[in-house]
Amino acid sequence: MKFRGREIDTDRFLILHEEIEKMLIDQLNLHYLHAHQIACRAEEAAVRAAGVLWRDYDRFMQKHVKTIGDKRLTKVPADLDLKPYRDEHDFDLLKRMHEAVERGQTPKGIDPAQIRKALDRHAPQLKQRLRDMTRSKR
Repeated sequence: MKFRGREIDTDRFLILHEEIEKMLIDQLNLHYLHAHQIACRAEEAAVRAAGVLWRDYDRFMQKHVKTIGDKRLTKVPADLDLKPYRDEHDFDLLKRMHEAVERGQTPKGIDPAQIRKALDRHAPQLKQRLRDMTRSKR
């Protein structure tokens, strides 16, 4: 990112955010949304400490996150942490992951059994949340 004639390495701020978020989820068992908010505050503090305006950094990141989010995944880690998807109620994505595994459409080098195992590990919680959501809509 260019800011006032300087080249800013944004990766370090993004990595900081992701590391804090993951640590809070894994070590303190925080819900994804809470961990995300705390990680955002730490990221913002680091950006400001580097002398960069938060609004400029945030605008830059939002533009590029959308671009990255539109790309199809080609490499999915075998140990993909599904907690954020579960906590965000991204049941559609989890369902598509499951269907891709069942159709045998996992990327090269990805063991479908490991993905299935990760999905199965969260299945009881997902089913309960779907039931809860259905009840609350009535």
